[in-house]
Amino acid sequence: MTARRIAHLDMDAFYASVELLRYPQLKGLPVVIGGGKSAQDLQRLADYENRLHEAPLATFPRLKDYTGRGVITTATYEARAFGVGSALGLMKAAKLCPDAILLPVTFEEYRKYSLAFKRAVLAIAPQMQDRGVDEIYLDLTQALAACTDGGRALAVQLQAAVLAATQLTCSIGVAPNKLLAKMASEFNKPRGVSIVFEADLVGLIWPLPVRKINGIGPKTEARLHADGIVTVGDLAQQAPQALIARYGKSYGAWLHAAANGSDDSPVTTESEPVSMSRETTFERDLHAVRDRAELGQVFTDLCEHVAKDLQRKGYVGKTIGIKVKYPDYSTVTRDLTLPEATHHAPSIRRAAGLCLKRLDLTRKFRLLGVRVGNLTTVEAAQARALE
Repeated sequence: MTARRIAHLDMDAFYASVELLRYPQLKGLPVVIGGGKSAQDLQRLADYENRLHEAPLATFPRLKDYTGRGVITTATYEARAFGVGSALGLMKAAKLCPDAILLPVTFEEYRKYSLAFKRAVLAIAPQMQDRGVDEIYLDLTQALAACTDGGRALAVQLQAAVLAATQLTCSIGVAPNKLLAKMASEFNKPRGVSIVFEADLVGLIWPLPVRKINGIGPKTEARLHADGIVTVGDLAQQAPQALIARYGKSYGAWLHAAANGSDDSPVTTESEPVSMSRETTFERDLHAVRDRAELGQVFTDLCEHVAKDLQRKGYVGKTIGIKVKYPDYSTVTRDLTLPEATHHAPSIRRAAGLCLKRLDLTRKFRLLGVRVGNLTTVEAAQARALE
């Protein structure tokens, strides 16, 4: 039986790199991508609409001048050197790198380049699982059946194809499974190719922090650290039953398997998300009337986050729903279907608000969630509109 060879291809600082193609004068500078276009920003760049590459540096807003609650989507490697990175609040980032240039998110451009790099890859390696705008998995098992380099030459060929199609770079990890391939793609960023074999588990994977395992978030990391488990090797050497007792039957078993490099999940070539959602559990129960302002802000934030998730992954949805959990842990959902699919926060907010009005608003809420379902890709929706 041929040993599995799975690749994870991750575009290097994708959003920032796309923006640098539009604004080459910003190369080598700390640049942060996040938030939307303000009226002031639009006015500043209006004179350079068809020649963005000529806009002088003084035209661009600086991070230190930002006010608001936005977060960073991504940043150039020059900005990351200051400790600035994805999901960090823009105002917090301004304290670390005040002179960084701040650019708004332009999803239309990102989707265009995303489609281009995926077409280039599919011409070489057709077994592809789409994981969003800037990353994919590839099953290279059959293509590498007679190769002895573990996939290095093919990975270099894929990098060259992506560069030729988009002028953008990517990093690729090739390993026995998806879990290890994703970890490997981070080893030599940017423009890296990393090859991992089963025999490399102890030397390459076990010394890594536990957070490097995709599926271990900050809360689990903190719990693991509290238990004296810091590296992947520490986790791998825990007794399976001890992890199950501490972290639950399924998650505990998965932690042990992942730390030991085990992952049988296939590269699925036609998986599409059914829905996307965001929810939050309140530190204290909120009342729809007495806590209206606070609840309203949380509600709006949830809608905006779902909208950004949809835009980032290139989807629109027609069914908008909400989920509420009351203090007694009972859960209620409501939804409605719109005439046209959307990924715009105001439209999602309006529809979700109508759903909310159909609930018992005399009770307090323990949890609130917003969901968008009945999804289709932006490209499919646009094609349907032209029929």
